[in-house]
Amino acid sequence: MNKFGALQDLVMSLEADFAKFYDKGNNAAGTRVRKGMQELKNMAQDIRKEVQEQKNS
Repeated sequence: MNKFGALQDLVMSLEADFAKFYDKGNNAAGTRVRKGMQELKNMAQDIRKEVQEQKNS
């Protein structure tokens, strides 16, 4: 469950930047959102691999 908590923390940390980008048009916040979403994608992929390995063993 530790990885799930890390995912939640990452998503919550992006909340302010999402608001700044979509509500205020702050382009720097958009860059931070894109970077955070890439981290989220990588974390999700690692978790998928781990789950698949445990399922197959």
